[in-house]
Amino acid sequence: MADLRTPPGRAGRMRVSRSLDVARRGADLLDQKLRILRTEHERLVRADRAARERWHARLTEAETWLRRGLLLGGEEALTAPAAGHLTALEIGWASTMGVRHPRTAVCTIPELSPDTPPAENSALLLAETAYADAVRAAAESAAAHEAARAVGEELLKTRQRLRALRRQWIPRLESALARADAALEQAEHEDAVRRRWAAGSAGKTR
Repeated sequence: MADLRTPPGRAGRMRVSRSLDVARRGADLLDQKLRILRTEHERLVRADRAARERWHARLTEAETWLRRGLLLGGEEALTAPAAGHLTALEIGWASTMGVRHPRTAVCTIPELSPDTPPAENSALLLAETAYADAVRAAAESAAAHEAARAVGEELLKTRQRLRALRRQWIPRLESALARADAALEQAEHEDAVRRRWAAGSAGKTR
């Protein structure tokens, strides 16, 4: 790692000192951000896991009712879905330490047209309701997963920036400041020697 080039004199030392103060304050702020992100990411990961489990449970339930309905009425018991009925998805957004991510996902499934033939048996009717619940759960799971991913990505970037500050930039600035202090001390010592020498030379000429 190359050393920083420090301008000579007190002005150079002051510049390095200010840069070091800024770097240290930046590291403190990144450390605070990292703690907040870590806490939020852990919460979002738990929410993601719970949402995924709910989705799988709803889907398993729907598939169970569908199999029962088909056993009772056969494949011909299924009716084709009505055309033109689209599911609407509304995403609510949130921000965590500047990271925009989904907060909620509300899935609206339109009601079937009055002309749609009713389910052949109660099992298929329950399957219809269960699949609607599974679709809603899938949307919530996708939103929870994306939120955990986005915050996790920012958590990783923040950790990398903090590590670079603490392990690279701050040590380089500290070394540069130490060199500047040593150079100033050496310069002051040499100046004092020259003054003593000049004073001694002036005394000998009297």
